[in-house]
Amino acid sequence: MTRTGPLTGIRVVELAGLGPVPHACMVLADLGADVVRVDRPGGGNGLAANDVLGRSRRSLAVDLKHPAGSEVVLRLVESADVLVEGLRPGVTERLGVGPQACLERNPRLVYGRMTGWGQDGPLAARVGHDLNYLAISGALGAVGEPGRKPVPPLNLVGDFGGGSMLLVSGVLAALVERATSGRGQVVDAAMVDGVSTLMAMTWAFRATGSWADERGVNILDGGAPFYDTYACADGGYLAIGALEPQFWAVVVEVLGLQDAPAQYDRDRWPELRRRIAVAVASRPRDEWAAVFEPLDACVSPVLTLGEAAAHPHMVSRGAVTDLGGGVLQPAPAPRFSRTPGSVSRPASDPGADTREALTDWGFSTAEVDELAAAGVVQQA
Repeated sequence: MTRTGPLTGIRVVELAGLGPVPHACMVLADLGADVVRVDRPGGGNGLAANDVLGRSRRSLAVDLKHPAGSEVVLRLVESADVLVEGLRPGVTERLGVGPQACLERNPRLVYGRMTGWGQDGPLAARVGHDLNYLAISGALGAVGEPGRKPVPPLNLVGDFGGGSMLLVSGVLAALVERATSGRGQVVDAAMVDGVSTLMAMTWAFRATGSWADERGVNILDGGAPFYDTYACADGGYLAIGALEPQFWAVVVEVLGLQDAPAQYDRDRWPELRRRIAVAVASRPRDEWAAVFEPLDACVSPVLTLGEAAAHPHMVSRGAVTDLGGGVLQPAPAPRFSRTPGSVSRPASDPGADTREALTDWGFSTAEVDELAAAGVVQQA
């Protein structure tokens, strides 16, 4: 595979998992790292091309419950820079590929661990999903309309924002530190920690008394009528985010709200919200989009995913790609002036690249044949 990103030359072993682990490894691979995903044998359903999170890397199938399975991973670790796993605390230790065993083989290894609750604490051994981690971190309780139940913000905040992105930043920081110390280390990335980090500004607002522990009454949670979405005549929605007075002045002019209550008169926010809603409901979404597009007003149409892929700005940036196979997906980000990242290939079915990956990582053909015959590895 041709690699062009800033992480070219970095080798990563990924122990296959769900959600944030494949997302983090997708980011690392898009940015040039040689990531090999260690899957369970017997997987695959022929739908790998649709697995956006699995792109840009190869898959080898290893039976980690086989007595010799851990040795295969430890051999990979010997020439790796990073290992990433998202299993429950203690599982990799029981499988023989925990931090101690791996760092003994390669003291320069960065061992990235992704969990919801973290490696320790009262909930460390408990099951959970994005929604649970948001719930106890305080983030979920802050999202939703006043007087109504909390609304899950997809799984963007826990799995990906507070999960994979925290893991990626931790791995990269450890690689930078290794350049001076020559030593690897364990990165404990927990979604509850990451979500709390994402909530830093909200905590600051709360500390200054400008944030209430109540949904839908604050500046950035839809409580402010000038930072919310409104229904248009055709059932579409318009997002108005005019926080600053100069942008709000443009909204006032376009919507004809000159005699409406003052922007930051909280006592009259309900009245201001009604006035905005009536004005926006008078025209279809795309008409409003055309009106506001050339103006500095912080107003945008609320698009579906399909519409977003065709938006002129997204098209111009190449923000969404299909790799020529018709599967829409995000392009690599961020962007680099000299060493751009790239999507090198669609996802592989589990074990589709076992022989190729093992030989590239230092196993002889005879060793691969022996491992395959013993059922330790499998070529799909």
